[in-house]
Amino acid sequence: MNPPHVQFSAPFGRRHFLASVGTAMGLLALRAMAGESQANPLAPRSSTYRPRAKRLIHLFMNGGPSHIDSFDPKPELAKYAGKPLPGPKLLTERPTGSAFPSPFKFKPCGQSGLPVSDLFPKVAQCADMLCVVRSMQSDTPNHEPALMLMNCGDQRQIRPSLGSWLVHGLGTECANLPGFVSLCPGGLPVQEGQNWQNAFLPAACQGTHLDTLADSPTQWIENLKNEAVSPATQKAQLAFARKLQSLGGGSLPPDPRLEGRLGSMELAFRMQWEASDALDLAREDQSTRDLYGDTIQGRQMLLARRLVERGTRVVQVWTGAGQPWDSHDDLEANHRRLAKDCDQAIAALLIDLKRRGLLEDTLVLWGGEFGRTPTVELPTPGSNLGRLNGRDHNPYGFSVWLAGGGVRTGTAVGATDAFGFKAVEKPVHVHDLHATILHLMGFDHEKLTFRLAGRDFRLTDVHGRVVQEMLS
Repeated sequence: MNPPHVQFSAPFGRRHFLASVGTAMGLLALRAMAGESQANPLAPRSSTYRPRAKRLIHLFMNGGPSHIDSFDPKPELAKYAGKPLPGPKLLTERPTGSAFPSPFKFKPCGQSGLPVSDLFPKVAQCADMLCVVRSMQSDTPNHEPALMLMNCGDQRQIRPSLGSWLVHGLGTECANLPGFVSLCPGGLPVQEGQNWQNAFLPAACQGTHLDTLADSPTQWIENLKNEAVSPATQKAQLAFARKLQSLGGGSLPPDPRLEGRLGSMELAFRMQWEASDALDLAREDQSTRDLYGDTIQGRQMLLARRLVERGTRVVQVWTGAGQPWDSHDDLEANHRRLAKDCDQAIAALLIDLKRRGLLEDTLVLWGGEFGRTPTVELPTPGSNLGRLNGRDHNPYGFSVWLAGGGVRTGTAVGATDAFGFKAVEKPVHVHDLHATILHLMGFDHEKLTFRLAGRDFRLTDVHGRVVQEMLS
């Protein structure tokens, strides 16, 4: 049944309406510039309870690094080198064959004796800072949905990312910088900007992507400096906007899309000053720059520290576009090259955060979207994959590690089976990892929600538990 026809008459004419729209836009802009918390979705807010961590740095090893070759030693594999593993055939995405022992050597590190392979000699020196979760589990062996699950808590639906949820819940400590920044050199990963999307959360919670392949801040952010309009002229424009505020008495209902667009423009205006300072790595002393190394990852890690130090809530650091850790072939050479690219920079980040007193309330997360199989990948007909020296995807058991921000350090949580294929002791699902991160940031993962279409949505959906073994 169609609703009855309602006669509508405009309360004022077209010119009056357009003038009111212009005035309302000025009012919205000024309200955000004035820093009123109710108009600013990035205004700092308190968590549910006292947090152990105030900020997050997520080191995303895109493509799925091998846990068997990094933080989960499996000496039993050597007994079956070149032979089928005992027991039922492994359920893998592609055909796999005989056991593939790690070509890397493990040794106990630090006072804790936590084993780390020689892939990461610098990170190994920081072993006593790490909480290695060896029993991670995901739901899928495919990159796209696995990336979405790790970043957004859902492998199919459009959902806000972890960083967006944290910015939504906590705001940011600096109004002149984005609350959530994603550093990804050389382009975008699979699923592109969905990895740092805000989805139905306010637009200001969206991650800001910087392509850090170049070494110049002006290449990371377009139009970082306003060459066309001087600061004096910009001040005059702001004064004019203030004058518009006094014109007319009406206002329009707030539109989240308009608020988001205006917020982005105002943030860009403020970033001309603040971001120029934050992104200028030359302001660091030479010893600090040497600590991180003059590489892409060195720049990224140093930039991450400078951003969180200045109030950015979440920084995600990627190893690059595509699937660089996706070693279906030539695993030894590829993993060694990739680890060498970031090992020094990761260790430098941990050391630098600690000596500045930032590590105790900064949570650092390292890992990819899944791990890799203990068996060699067999040749795939019609492709060059499977040269018998690489590993396939493995979502059934893999490793991540955390540092700082209230985690139990120098320890390993959970375990995979004797060959590293499946989590068998204290399994930790991605939802559990997210629940634990939110807990450390001061939130009950079941109560940090956003109501949409009559339903309360949350990062962990209807799943997740806080992993107490990870907490100090």
